[in-house]
Parts: sequence; C-alpha cells; structure tokens
Amino acid sequence: MTTTNLENSSIETKQPRKDYRNLFLVILAVLLVGVSGYLVFDKKTSTATIEKQQTQIAKVTDEKSDVQQSFDASLARLDSIKTVNSSLQGKLTASNSQISKTKAEIRSILNKKNATASELNRAKQLIASLNDKITNMQADVARLTQDNQNLTQDKVVLTQEKTTLTAEKEKLNQDLTTTTVAKQDLEKKVDIASTLNASNISITPVKLKSNGQEKVTLTAKRVDKLKISFDVDNRIAQAGTTDIYVLVVGPDGKPITVEALHSGTFTTRDEGDKSFTAKLPVEVETAKRKNVEFQFTPGNFQQGNYTIQIYQNGFKIGESTRELKKGGLFS
Repeated sequence: MTTTNLENSSIETKQPRKDYRNLFLVILAVLLVGVSGYLVFDKKTSTATIEKQQTQIAKVTDEKSDVQQSFDASLARLDSIKTVNSSLQGKLTASNSQISKTKAEIRSILNKKNATASELNRAKQLIASLNDKITNMQADVARLTQDNQNLTQDKVVLTQEKTTLTAEKEKLNQDLTTTTVAKQDLEKKVDIASTLNASNISITPVKLKSNGQEKVTLTAKRVDKLKISFDVDNRIAQAGTTDIYVLVVGPDGKPITVEALHSGTFTTRDEGDKSFTAKLPVEVETAKRKNVEFQFTPGNFQQGNYTIQIYQNGFKIGESTRELKKGGLFS
C-alpha cells in the first residue's frame, strides 16, 4: 500500500498547474471594450450636450439680438416723436417718466452678458409695453399737434379780427373826433349865434324933485341918477335866465363900481377880465324882445361923457354914451 500511495503522490505532483493569464487577458479585453464603448458613448453624449448647449446659446444670442433690434426700433420711434414734436414734450411729462423707467429696465437686461431666456422674455414684454406707450404717445402728440394747429389758426383768426377791430376802432375814433370837433364847432357857433342883441339903448339923466317927481336934465351937478333902458332879443336863444353885465364908464374913462350894486369882475371872450358896474339877471324868451331897465345912482356926477357898455355871453352886445354938461351960473 505504501508503494501505491507513493505512486499516486508522484502522479499528482506531476499534474500541470492551471494558467489564469488567458482569463485575465480576456477580462482585460472585455474591460477595454467596455471602456471604449463607454468612452464612445460618453463622447457622443458630451457632443450632443455641447451641441444642445451651443444651440441653446445660439438661440439665446439670436433672441437677445432680436430683442436688441426690437428695442432699437422702439427707441428710433421714440426719438422721431421727440425730434418732430420737441415743443410738445412738456405736455407729455407723465408718459416720458413711464417710458424712461421701462427703457432703463430693458437696458439693464440687454447689458447682461448671460441674460437668461426668462429675462429676455421679460425684455420682450417690456418692449411690447414700451411700444404701446409710444403708440399712445404718438396719438397724444397727434392730438396735441392738431390742438396746436387749431390754436394757431384761432390765433391767426383772432389776430385778423383784432386787426379789423383795431382799424374799425381807429376809424370810429377818427369819426368820433371829427364828429366831436364838428359838434364842438357847431356848439360854439350856436353859442355865439345865441348871444343876445341889445338895441334901443336909452340913457336918461334925471333930477329928483322934492315932491318925488323926476325931471330930465343934462346938467351934471343936477343929475341924481341915470335911467338906463335897452331891449334884448335873439331868435335862437334858449329860453331861460341869463346874466347881463352893465359897465358905466365915467368921464375919466374908468369903469365905475358901486358897492351897493355888488360890482365885480367878469370874463369876456375878446378883452379878458373886466370890471362891471352891475349884473342883471334877465329872463329871456326865444325870438321875443325883452326890455331891461337899470338905474345908476353913484352919488355925484361929473361933467363929461358917461358911456354904457352892455355884455352878455362874454361879448359886448351894445354901447351908448350920454354927455353931462357943466351948466350955467344960474342953472
């Protein structure tokens, strides 16, 4: 048995060992194939991802460019409104303020290097809102422009009407001046023409007797008073009371004033101010003759001529002279 066991042992010792290299190579080959396949798959995936990202970037870039162009177009419209209607900007303050805020927000988005699609969509919405505001502003500008044109036309019409009215006013003033001058000239002529005429002037020297009777005398030292009488009339004089001034001029050529007769001064049209002896209020009737009497009693009469001058309406209307003589020794 021992021999048998040794033989068996020898046989077992001589059996060849298993070789794992081939298995390792197979596994390595499989791994290499798998890695290669993964790398190929990963490369394809990465390429697809990159291409997708590039497409998205290109799309975002295009959208941003479109948004920028749309914004530029809106700004051009806005600038056109401002250029053509700069004089109306003051009336669009509220619209300008809103538009400025919208423009600032759009610029903020477009100035970002990596603006997102959401932000670009926001910019599109803002540009649409901006365009609406610009459209409204254009309508407002058109309305205001029309209003201004209407106002300008109204102003032209008013200016023409004012010019016409001014010319008419000047003509009326000229006519009024002419009429006023003519009226004043006529009134002056009527006033002058209505001056009374004095006629039948009588100066009677009188001596008063002790029995109260009157005797006419021409001797100066015997005369107690002068009885003056005259008629006045005018065919166009207005009925009413008028003042007649009587001047008694003495032999010395000077007007005689008497305190009792309230002598004073009056104004003539041709001779300036003059002293009067008496002022006689006379009631005149149109186209009727009126007799006026006046008694002059200065106290003492001197030898010489006594002249009676009669004035009315500033004009001398009559004059007459009476001579008083010295008288004889027994007169």
